[in-house]
Amino acid sequence: MSQAATIALLGQPNSGKSTLFNALTGMRQHVGNWPGKTVEKKEGSFVHGGKTYNVADLPGSYSLSANSDEEVITRDFIASGKADVVCILADSSQLQRSLFMLADYAGIDAPCFLLLNMADVAQDQGKEIDAKAIEKKLGIPVIPFSATDTKSYEEFYTTLENALTQQGKVNVSDLQKKYEEIQGYQEICKLIPKEAVPGYSPMWLAVKVLEGDPVVSNQLEHILGKDVFSKIQTIKAASKGALATGGCKFAWIDDVLSGAVKEEKKTKGLSKLDKIFTSKVWGKPVVVLTILLGLIASFIPALPVMLVGDGVLALKAPVMAGLSAVHCPEFLILIVGDVIIQSFSYIFKMLGFVWGVTLVFGLLEEVGVMARISYVFDNTMGKIGLQGKSVMPFLISFGCTMGGAAGSRVIDNWGQKVLTIALAWAVPCGATWATIPMLSTIFFGPWAVVVIAAILGTMILHMWLTAKVFGRHLVKAEDRYGMIMELPPYHKPKWGALLRYVFGRTKETFFRVTKVVLLVCGIFWLLSYSPSGQGGVLQTIGTAIEPVTKIVGMPWQLFLSYIASGVGKEGSIGVISALYTGGSLGAAFNEAMAGAGPAANLSQILLANVTKPQALAFIFAMTFNMPCVVALAATYQETHSAKWTFRIVLYYTALSLILAFLAYHVGLLIW
Repeated sequence: MSQAATIALLGQPNSGKSTLFNALTGMRQHVGNWPGKTVEKKEGSFVHGGKTYNVADLPGSYSLSANSDEEVITRDFIASGKADVVCILADSSQLQRSLFMLADYAGIDAPCFLLLNMADVAQDQGKEIDAKAIEKKLGIPVIPFSATDTKSYEEFYTTLENALTQQGKVNVSDLQKKYEEIQGYQEICKLIPKEAVPGYSPMWLAVKVLEGDPVVSNQLEHILGKDVFSKIQTIKAASKGALATGGCKFAWIDDVLSGAVKEEKKTKGLSKLDKIFTSKVWGKPVVVLTILLGLIASFIPALPVMLVGDGVLALKAPVMAGLSAVHCPEFLILIVGDVIIQSFSYIFKMLGFVWGVTLVFGLLEEVGVMARISYVFDNTMGKIGLQGKSVMPFLISFGCTMGGAAGSRVIDNWGQKVLTIALAWAVPCGATWATIPMLSTIFFGPWAVVVIAAILGTMILHMWLTAKVFGRHLVKAEDRYGMIMELPPYHKPKWGALLRYVFGRTKETFFRVTKVVLLVCGIFWLLSYSPSGQGGVLQTIGTAIEPVTKIVGMPWQLFLSYIASGVGKEGSIGVISALYTGGSLGAAFNEAMAGAGPAANLSQILLANVTKPQALAFIFAMTFNMPCVVALAATYQETHSAKWTFRIVLYYTALSLILAFLAYHVGLLIW
């Protein structure tokens, strides 16, 4: 049996790499991290014509210079020979810019072929691209392509087979002639042996030396020795460096495209809309409004899925009655009803929102709006080590933290994605905002607005502190640079590809979330279960550690409610009501998660048993505790790291208790 061929996908961000990867591999993919690096590693496989192919989706970058871990990992993987062929994607609607990756690739000793992706968008712009003319100049297979169009894939498979057979490499003769005009280039080339660094030609290495690439420079110094490398550095000092090499690359691209691209009409686009998006005055408010409207619109497709959750819950009573009728043990009946059915109802309600968010914001990305959002907020987010796309998960988290975590998947850099999720946890979700005003009004009356303002102020400080704590581990200082981007043209969405993507991601979310929710809710139920309906292990532990929890302002009843808020904010108020009236902890939590409202006399119950300082402590502890179990599951799904998910949980638990301690003692000073 022949060994499976490995294909590496290479391209700039927004070139369609992820769309192609998902279309090829479907659910046969896995995501992790590169060894020792906070860079996402995507691998998968597919079968065509009875043959199996492995696919590596290399990190998206704008070039192959050593500006980031992503770029170093990408070029080292290609040069290592691990890929049998490299598939380079370029955006047909912006060929001059997107072919810069190909120009930077030229000189790496690895066979490749070129996909002119988004050919349909270029056609809508009135562009005619002669792929055969480009192919003749480059010496490698070149095809027009649309990753969102399933009809394009037969030609892709044929080209892939041809590329694997021919092992063609980019013709660099014309590019090399342009480099030879750079002062010092030829002298440096002569000092670099052919096999100095396996996988890279002397031309490619000489260009990177001129550009001041630190990784290449260190390698050559080690291989050639200090004396020879000192000569290279002296020659480099007299040249114009990256400015000169960049000019050669763009001149070569112009020659490649000359006579191969005809444009009948200029694209008008939506220039008026772009003027608003890029306005210094209106840009950010319009982006925020766009995201908030998207958040509201997400509930439209989300509602049918949420109703499935209600339908699942409606099965609880008849299923439990049926099990009871066949004399099933009560313990098992309760597990089926209170854990399994209850959890699936909760999962579908939350999953509906993820489905809606993924669809609506996937659409915004598809038509080109997401690039504008990134552009507008890039400088602001850059101050805390993030990119402009991070603003979207933050705003979505005001509705649902799970949706915010799922929304982070548009961020290419793994470290920035994890940091975004860690900060998004600090944003109180919709369930929290349904609870805070109610509790604040009960205890503080008209002063409730001050408490809410304090919550918002603490949220901002929390996010700043979290960025400081996690940022230095997740996003290195040298990787904190702004985006280099040209706003892509607006274009019509491909609904088929979009829906396949949304269904795929929602299905993946469902399976991953189900495992975590069933596990956590099952453990919580077991700890709160008691045959008599009173007490339980959790209640026993709570009363035992009350001397400690009182230090942070929470008697055992409030502390158990705080723990319940980490499973779901909806359950915390029901738990308070039950514990202060002698009810069952588990039953109260289940009723609350099922959507039952608070007790009618909740105000009297709370005022009779809880002091104002204790209430303030609980409000802060609950607000900044772990958002909920589905947010936990979504975080694990997007980060692909149990270690970082656990770190975030531990950090939020500790900080929420510290905030409770501070709020309680401030409350003691006031009241």
